[in-house]
Amino acid sequence: MTIRHLNGCGCSRRDFLRKGLYGIGLTAGLPVLLDRTSAALTAQALEGTSAESRPERILVVVELSGGNDGLNTVVPFGDDEYYRVRPNLGVRPGDVIPIGDGYGLHPAMTGFERLYKEGMLGVVHGCGYDNPSLSHFSSMGFWHTGVPNGGEPLGWLGRLADGAYDHDAQGNMIVNIGTRQSLAVQARHHQPLVFNNPRGFRRVGTETEKQAIERLRPTAADNPALEFLASTAANAVESSQFVREASAAYRTPVDYGIGGLSPQLRQVAALIHAGMPTRLYYVAYQGNSFDTHVHQADPHSRLLAYTADAIRGFMDDLKRIGRAGDVAMMVFTEFGRRVEENASLGTDHGTATPMFVIGPGVAGGLHGRHPSLTDLDDGNLKMTTDFRRVYASMIEGWLGFDDSASILKGSFEPMRLFA
Repeated sequence: MTIRHLNGCGCSRRDFLRKGLYGIGLTAGLPVLLDRTSAALTAQALEGTSAESRPERILVVVELSGGNDGLNTVVPFGDDEYYRVRPNLGVRPGDVIPIGDGYGLHPAMTGFERLYKEGMLGVVHGCGYDNPSLSHFSSMGFWHTGVPNGGEPLGWLGRLADGAYDHDAQGNMIVNIGTRQSLAVQARHHQPLVFNNPRGFRRVGTETEKQAIERLRPTAADNPALEFLASTAANAVESSQFVREASAAYRTPVDYGIGGLSPQLRQVAALIHAGMPTRLYYVAYQGNSFDTHVHQADPHSRLLAYTADAIRGFMDDLKRIGRAGDVAMMVFTEFGRRVEENASLGTDHGTATPMFVIGPGVAGGLHGRHPSLTDLDDGNLKMTTDFRRVYASMIEGWLGFDDSASILKGSFEPMRLFA
């Protein structure tokens, strides 16, 4: 089936998905007119694509905001020092989910247990960077840009999109599901598509705004700035309608669990199933949920359960729709917590922390070296893996872009995280 009535271009469905969906973020300050979209055109696009037109490999990045306590996530239950410094918060050896070498997952992470047993979960020990910041804002900015202490204005995923994907031929390479755009997806050429609730992903302009946009069209071809404005507004219409239709049409029997990342990852599955050309998806656990200074045990247990269940559900759903092999996930947080529990039965801002890489193509198991619990830096773990090595692994090992140094503004040896 071929779509023939979009501006008389004779575009196929694949052309529509790849070229016609160059959207803008929901927060962009343009009067986007979303009430004139052709619903029939979107419905045709949602019918699906052939195998040869399926997108290539996809990376889904998950942010655990607030600084997740890595020591109670990947528990060093084989180290007596862990129980000495955490007499109340330490997860007992009989409760952990063993994953080898004296380490185990928190007992609430049964979703990750399944992924680990299936060889789909890689754990990277001790991730961080030199001269770490204990500020949420600063440290998250460093992880978002991939340039600690560098003042970089663009995000690492944005630079990746600019470097790896043709911005003239392909749009919507980046989708950011959240209440606001992350710095991680800020690009120079690839404008990320940003939304939270797909049903509300619309902005209807006033009559004056509509007339202004219409007046742009005849003169846009002679003015690059006006052409950008007009084309961006028009393509935002198509993109937002596509997102709403894809979300409304998607049905799945898979249980993603409750709360946390469940709705965001379900939306990612819906867009992948609908044939969105996106290669880079970004989702975040909203707020500083993982900032567990006080009475950590029960809240942290729930957060880990919600996270592991949602990610396990997402991977099961991708298997169901036949797309699991196209997707890899990377899970990070801006810093870990201090080694010793505090007097409020919580943990304070720390440094090094594990990262997770998930998918059928992942080399499952433990990677890197766990930091020492006794050789500390003012009570904090010393990082053993520069987090940019994991980024480089996703860029080169998974997405196949062999110049990660240009993206990360430095050479970082990729790890063997993929089978």
